[in-house]
Amino acid sequence: MVSLVVKLGGFLFPSKLNPGKLKAYAETLALLHEEGYRLVIVSGGGETSRRYIEALRKLGGSEALCDEAGIMVSRLNARLLIAALGRKAFPAVPTSLEELRAYFSHGLIVVMGGLTPGHSTAAVGALAAEAVNADFYIIATDVDGIYSEDPKVNPKAERFEEVATDRLLQMALKGKVWAGGYQLDPLAIKIIERAGITAYFIDGRNRENLLKASLGGKVGTKIVPAKK
Repeated sequence: MVSLVVKLGGFLFPSKLNPGKLKAYAETLALLHEEGYRLVIVSGGGETSRRYIEALRKLGGSEALCDEAGIMVSRLNARLLIAALGRKAFPAVPTSLEELRAYFSHGLIVVMGGLTPGHSTAAVGALAAEAVNADFYIIATDVDGIYSEDPKVNPKAERFEEVATDRLLQMALKGKVWAGGYQLDPLAIKIIERAGITAYFIDGRNRENLLKASLGGKVGTKIVPAKK
């Protein structure tokens, strides 16, 4: 039986929520579950989270407070998916890795949000994958892979079909890690590396990409742990 952790980005949680889109995504997740996959889903905070974080910063809130707000919103988004999944989902949102492992043992789809201030949901997904000894970790975003540079700035930027965690870490360390600012942060990369988990960075707006990645197919950017 294959264990799979999927981190769902803000594309699924716009400021104006689309219940039909959430239901369609839940159907894809349910299909994987029916095929024998054991699933953990990590919900991002989406646009609502970013709006709260922006307002908190303008009001003088600390980065820790911004992180806490993001965690709260991501857990609300998790509840939306739980509702969409119905009886296929565990009915509670885990707030710790201990709870995650306990809920996961029931064989239902576990849906969670953030855990700790300072940890992006990409890092939470990596921790979840490590905690349940997942076979794959899929990071589903609104980007079709990882690039050598920002493709919006440089149209000639290279999209990697496969990249090792050591090179990816060097790239990530050049950027800033802010609450609510999506990027594959250094912590997420280091957890993927130490756990020895194969990860995929895909465009999750096309649900077929999720199915391909779950089968280990060629899609998006494959992230492989660096050889020690």
